[in-house]
Amino acid sequence: MRSEALQAEAAIARLPQWILGLAAVGTLAVALIWGFRSGGGFLLGSLGAWVNLRLLIRAVDRIGRLAVNGNTKDVRPAQSGIVVFIQLMALVLGAFVILRLSGFNKIAVLCGFLVCPAAVILEILYELLKYDHS
Repeated sequence: MRSEALQAEAAIARLPQWILGLAAVGTLAVALIWGFRSGGGFLLGSLGAWVNLRLLIRAVDRIGRLAVNGNTKDVRPAQSGIVVFIQLMALVLGAFVILRLSGFNKIAVLCGFLVCPAAVILEILYELLKYDHS
C-alpha cells in the first residue's frame, strides 16, 4: 500500500491531465452544439483554469518546501511576492482584454473555468473506484 503522501501527490499530478481532457471533450461538445464562439470561450476558460491550477500548485509547493526545510536562503520574500503579484495581474489583465476584445461567449468562458472543480470530482471518483481494500 502506498503512503498517503505519495497517493496525494499522484492525485495532484493527475489533475492537469483531467483538466486538459475535459477541456478537449467540452470544447468539442460546446462548439458542435452552440458554435465556434462558445467553443472558443469554453476552451479559453479551460486553459485559464489549467494555468490557475499550475500557479496554485507551484505556490503551495514553494510554501510547503519552505515550511518543511525552514531554509530561507534561496527564497526572497519581497521578490517572490512581487513576481507572484505580477503573474496574477498579467493573468487577470490578459483575461479581461481577451474577454472584451475577442467576442467569445462569456458564459462559455465561465463554464470552461469550471473544469477544475469537475476534474477534482473526477479524481475523487477515480480514487474511490481504484481504492484497493487491502
